[in-house]
Amino acid sequence: MATRTLQTTLMMSLAWLLFIITTSAAADDQSPPVLDTDGQPVMRGTDYHILPAAAAPDPAGGLTLASLPSPNRCPLYVAQEPPEAEPSEGHPVHFSPVTADENVVREARDVVATFSVATTCARSTSWRIGVEDGETGRRFVATEGLPSYFRIDATATGGAYQIASCDDGPGCGAAGILMREGGRFLALDGPAFPFRFKRV
Repeated sequence: MATRTLQTTLMMSLAWLLFIITTSAAADDQSPPVLDTDGQPVMRGTDYHILPAAAAPDPAGGLTLASLPSPNRCPLYVAQEPPEAEPSEGHPVHFSPVTADENVVREARDVVATFSVATTCARSTSWRIGVEDGETGRRFVATEGLPSYFRIDATATGGAYQIASCDDGPGCGAAGILMREGGRFLALDGPAFPFRFKRV
């Protein structure tokens, strides 16, 4: 009798586990895709310029690489092209979903972001969480070293997205622009900056 009860309990536990796994997988598949400026899904390994959304507070350019104000030129940090009459689109970036068989970049799912450009500083241009700003405590987004996971979430404004990282620390840090000595750097833990993705 005890063996039969144990078998029944084991079967119910396995059925429950299978239900949870199936439900989680179905929910993941329903995460909406991140869309580019043409309304097409952002795809793994495809190059995109990350530009300010139409709702952005100023007419600056796309994301690029720059050095923090310091004696050292390296490592390079994720920065924003300065405002100009016709702002630069910056350097192209490609995304790699952490889920190996996922080719579509989906909202609220972990991705690795990598600049598709060679530099003299590093072999890797993948994004990672960098040093803290001494004044605000916000974390800069750097390159080189082990990449961090980032996620892209839709904003209330159609076609605009925010970038965040939940990779280091108890909560997610939204990415915004932090001004430092004339430079515009991507930094976490502050007001989110709205972006859009333009396929190269």
